[in-house]
Amino acid sequence: MTDTITVLVVDDERIIREGLAAILGVQSGVSVVGLAGDGEEAVELCVRLRPDVVMLDIRMPRRDGLWALRELGRRGLLGPGRTQVLVLTTFGLDEYVDQALVAGAAGFLLKNSSYEELTAAIRAAAAGQRTLSPAVTERIIESHLAARRQPDSGDLDRFAGLTSRERDVLRLVGDGLSNAEIADRLVVSLHTVKTHVSRMLAKTGCQSRAQAAVLARRTLR
Repeated sequence: MTDTITVLVVDDERIIREGLAAILGVQSGVSVVGLAGDGEEAVELCVRLRPDVVMLDIRMPRRDGLWALRELGRRGLLGPGRTQVLVLTTFGLDEYVDQALVAGAAGFLLKNSSYEELTAAIRAAAAGQRTLSPAVTERIIESHLAARRQPDSGDLDRFAGLTSRERDVLRLVGDGLSNAEIADRLVVSLHTVKTHVSRMLAKTGCQSRAQAAVLARRTLR
């Protein structure tokens, strides 16, 4: 990743996507490289531009944001070192949040977020970090993904290659802890935690910390 974070803004409402682009365009170190009005156009631009971060609406015509997320994942374009996706949502559209997390979204932004929150979330996503405050992430996960269902065999198979320490790290990610907090909890260096997180994501097939948190919450007790 270069010093400038490249962003693709995707929303079917022109006034929203152009407004977001205008806000982000004056932020230091952030460059809006494209605008898209639906999921199909978003995937086409991602393939061509390879942005660091995509701000993706869910409800759109032709192809929606969930389709775009799944298609980007299928093409291997999501995840650390590739494209990170921030879903644009409102709490009125919470029924889509769990599907977006499972599909590989790195985090969520409310459409009424301040420009400071937008910029901070983009910088965090580009760095592979959590993109919402722990309180908001907790609410989303608890409300939609911690349905307390029993883990299925597919979930359990994803743990097969984890070491005990990587499993500990996954559990703490599920608890909403940052890398620094995990380092303090396990009494190890920050570099060691980052290594464990990277290996844990690769072994479980998770494309983001948020997706790993979902897996931990619905599987680890």
